[in-house]
Amino acid sequence: MITSMNLLSGAMGVIFTLQHRPDIAFACMIAAAVFDFCDGLAARLLGAYSDIGKELDSLCDMVSFGLLPALMLVETMQRLGGPSWISYVPLFLAVMSAFRLAKFNIDERQGTDFLGVATPTAAMICGALCCYAFVTPGSLLAAWAEAPWFVPTLSVLLGVLLVSEIPMFGMKVKPGHKLLDGKRICFLALCAGVLLAVVLTGRHISLAVFGIFVIYILENLAIHDAAVLKGYAHPKK
Repeated sequence: MITSMNLLSGAMGVIFTLQHRPDIAFACMIAAAVFDFCDGLAARLLGAYSDIGKELDSLCDMVSFGLLPALMLVETMQRLGGPSWISYVPLFLAVMSAFRLAKFNIDERQGTDFLGVATPTAAMICGALCCYAFVTPGSLLAAWAEAPWFVPTLSVLLGVLLVSEIPMFGMKVKPGHKLLDGKRICFLALCAGVLLAVVLTGRHISLAVFGIFVIYILENLAIHDAAVLKGYAHPKK
């Protein structure tokens, strides 16, 4: 039931996107993310794991975090810059989301942490961008969204990161899993700083969401690059 609410929220978000209301569509995406978190938490607490639950979760995520953000980006480009073939480039994100979710279901290496960016992370960046550009049309982020190169470039970059092999730390609570290590504490501290800055400056909350998930990806990329450089400096025998 909880997983199905994820799908319902995503489907409603698609409808509001087609009605040119990315702000409401983003609220639906947030609701889908809450249900996505709650169904996993409920499954862990109740020990209610099943193959059908795993498959249903991915199918729901494809709508809420694959199709919905891609359509929101298309709508934003067409609303700000007019119809153009380049406005359909963000659909690449939907295709890569499908590959990502299919890969995740058969990849036994991904449990507590991930390989590649998770679909909700990419979706939140896209949804928050579209929402903020809509509610604050005179902002710098809205100007970026209006540029013909920014959204397509963002879509391709996120699509590639979805199916990459770059390690990404998760925030799942599991028995025997150390949640608060250095990298997670650093991330939470940065999140608190971004949220405080947005509140104090009176910006829309979607800007905080955008900043938090961008920081998450950048921190993971920095950790990965540091590990690669360390490997070159101290190669294993």
